[in-house]
Amino acid sequence: MKRARIIYNPTAGREAIKREMLDILAVYESAGYETSTFATTPEPMSAAKEAERAAKAGFDLIVAAGGDGTINEVVNGLAPLNERPLLAVIPAGTTNDYARALKLPRDEPLESAKVILKKETIHMDIGKITKDNQEKYFMNIAALGTISEVTYAVPSLMKSLYGYLAYLVKGAELLTRIKPVNVKVEYDDGEYSGKTSMIFLALTNSVGGFESIVPDAKLDDGYFTLLIVKESNLAQILTIVAKMINGGKHIDDPQLIYKKTNQVKITPLTNDQMKVNIDGEYGGDAPMAFTDMPRHIELVANLSAMSRLPEPDRDSEVERHLAEEAKKFEK
Repeated sequence: MKRARIIYNPTAGREAIKREMLDILAVYESAGYETSTFATTPEPMSAAKEAERAAKAGFDLIVAAGGDGTINEVVNGLAPLNERPLLAVIPAGTTNDYARALKLPRDEPLESAKVILKKETIHMDIGKITKDNQEKYFMNIAALGTISEVTYAVPSLMKSLYGYLAYLVKGAELLTRIKPVNVKVEYDDGEYSGKTSMIFLALTNSVGGFESIVPDAKLDDGYFTLLIVKESNLAQILTIVAKMINGGKHIDDPQLIYKKTNQVKITPLTNDQMKVNIDGEYGGDAPMAFTDMPRHIELVANLSAMSRLPEPDRDSEVERHLAEEAKKFEK
């Protein structure tokens, strides 16, 4: 019998995974895995260390159960290895961007576990970050610029990549804190040097719970989607965000550079600190180099549902609010 190790955050999702653990174990047992569990601890990189240990011990399946932070740690434990087991995800966080990209049930841990029974998988790209000869990994998004720093000062908005973009209508005053950053961005077929309001580097199409910010994202094509928003005033930023949410209409906006690239290097052109948000958490300061590692980890996915469209009613409502805020700043 094959072996599975469930690495779970016992406090995630108001302890929903913990309450359903016996039933979750039964699902993986029925799928042919002798299954055991590991509860993460406050020790730094607890999930990453256990993922690495279990992989080296020959486990066939690692299950990352928790929010995007827990999944990020598990990916960091597996990505450097030459031999990597199959990875499954049970979401229990705030936004669950990675689970959204995989079309997993996000509010029902047991139902998400049952996706293993469909025997559908995908080999997904992983992002590698290099800084000072050190490497770490991410599975969804990196973001730079003052706009990413705002999230660190607003705890209620911190848990996702910028689930907070959808909430700018409730706190537009935060935008007054956004200052353009002078930066050099080098990518496969060019470079940009100048002031930017924000930079996104995405691996999936799910950003802060929205699926149209990177409308043409592919999970296994070997390319990041790079979005550079040039220096913009408040009205322009809100207008771009509204276009992002409404079906990806921002791609051709003159204030934005939208590129597919395998390699990216970001270097500040001043001595100012430039924080980098990695999968929704503080991940260090630029300069940094990013590399897309094609089809690097095999994941359990709900492939039959991955062609579904975004949620237009909700996205359109947010777009309307953002457009109203943009008009205020134009006056």
